Amino acid sequence: MKYRWSPALPQPLPAGQLVRKLAVSPLLAQCLINRGHCDPDLIAGFLTPRLKQLADPFALPNMVAAVDRLFQARERGESLVVFGDYDVDGVTSTALLSEVLGRLGWVVNSYLPHRLDEGYGLSQDGVENCLRKFPTTLLLAVDCGSTAVDSIDWLKQQGVDVIVLDHHQVSSPAPAAAALVNPQLLNFSNARKPGAFTELCSAGLAFKLAHAVVKRGRQTALPGAAEFDLRPWLDLVALGTIADIVPLTGENRILVSAGLERLNTTQRPGLLALKDVAQTQSPIGTYEVGFQLGPRLNAAGRLETAEESLQLLLATREAEAMPLAQKLDARNRERQKIERTIVDEVLGAIRAKFDPAADWVIVEGQLLWHVGVVGIVASRVVQEFYRPTLIIGGENGEMRGSGRSIVGFDLAAALRECDDLLIRHGGHAMAAGVSVAPEKIDALRKRLNDIARRSLKTADLLPPLRLDAEVGLEEISLESLKELDRLKPTGQGNPGVQFFARALTHQRPLQRMGADRQHVKLWVTDGVATHEAVWWNGGEKSLPVGRFDLAFAPVVNEFNGRSSVQLKVLDWRPAA
Repeated sequence: MKYRWSPALPQPLPAGQLVRKLAVSPLLAQCLINRGHCDPDLIAGFLTPRLKQLADPFALPNMVAAVDRLFQARERGESLVVFGDYDVDGVTSTALLSEVLGRLGWVVNSYLPHRLDEGYGLSQDGVENCLRKFPTTLLLAVDCGSTAVDSIDWLKQQGVDVIVLDHHQVSSPAPAAAALVNPQLLNFSNARKPGAFTELCSAGLAFKLAHAVVKRGRQTALPGAAEFDLRPWLDLVALGTIADIVPLTGENRILVSAGLERLNTTQRPGLLALKDVAQTQSPIGTYEVGFQLGPRLNAAGRLETAEESLQLLLATREAEAMPLAQKLDARNRERQKIERTIVDEVLGAIRAKFDPAADWVIVEGQLLWHVGVVGIVASRVVQEFYRPTLIIGGENGEMRGSGRSIVGFDLAAALRECDDLLIRHGGHAMAAGVSVAPEKIDALRKRLNDIARRSLKTADLLPPLRLDAEVGLEEISLESLKELDRLKPTGQGNPGVQFFARALTHQRPLQRMGADRQHVKLWVTDGVATHEAVWWNGGEKSLPVGRFDLAFAPVVNEFNGRSSVQLKVLDWRPAA
């Protein structure tokens, strides 16, 4: 795949102001500006995130109504059910609210839908099964419910009030919930409250709801509220927020920064067992959550039900937690095997017929492709072909799919234009889900391609390689990398640093590594400094020759107790 190098424009004047006012290096100043941070006062808060910077939880829409109904339930002695979702965000949110509300005196049960039998969210089958298991008059829907108009109407007819705590797009008309707490509503509000943040995932919203409950409890002398400390649940918030790939900016940055500290010192038996089976090295950061802990928590829900993941997070003893963690680890290996098989099938089918000029959106569907892994498969397709992608699986009658998009193409909005072809749909600009009849897949593919040709330009189909700055290799040192670490936690919305250097040459012959010689180690120099560089899975790609420009992400390599700078190769091009 070829990249479109996209270096940030140098900003010497504003960068110079930040250097003087904040006593930071020009390189860090440029990286801050690239991420939209120019105000020295606000940058100070960004570089040192603190929980006290969080906005009032009651700034979120309908939070007052949600807390009122919860306290009414407690006064009446009503039980409530936390109805979650089967991904990491939904499971961590369910665990957090079940524990916090339970400890503060509510009678709480939890229910997670079965992916294959009940589908996503507040489906009719899901809510009926939930009420059979836990008869209730109050249901707290977490990480779902913003489009469940029919199910919530049905629940009202059964005498069940519904509080929706969700961050997905809201249907029009919105469901008639007792309270719909969704930051998306702020985007359409003329009375947006100061400090309200719209990018929270459900784990973040669960923490905000818990904060609002404790705050109201302290005002009303609720037993236990005065001394109640919510910080021990930040480990769950970090897990859900990172795994849900929401922007790590604003309040998410604050919650994840504090949450990762908790995650590294957690005494929660389930997380200790999970770290053990995943062989996670300390310190735990966004990578370890996203690629080691998160997938194992997701594995059970992807294949069937996430109940084991929830039990793991709620476990109170190591003897209870370790068998669950081992079972999730085994399920993750099973998921990987299923995923590899489908990825090979999908990529093979696409490679055989892909036409870059005609295929602006990729839509592939096959009976019996496991619906629990189609989202991961879609991500793999986007990595190789850089096209908005929808992968659909399931059985006859109704198939379910998951989509991933590219910058500039709002997948959820495009699916709204395909409403007449779909049974259900929902999601975000970059990720969405659908239910569709098999005979409508070809028409869906054509419609989405027509929409893409209207909304995208040819250049949009070449993946951009975002680069923070041109540097000399002497600027990349252990000291400068330590300073750049102040940008962490990095992820969606706050990407890790990436640079490029010009006119490099090989200081010594390259070396191939790996069982299949699939990785390449290089030693590159600009005549002033030399650094080791590694191109993971670069063995079959065109390797740099002569004088070349190199795009890279700098990292600290720890080996035999020694720290050194290493460049992770992203791309290269011949020097001008």
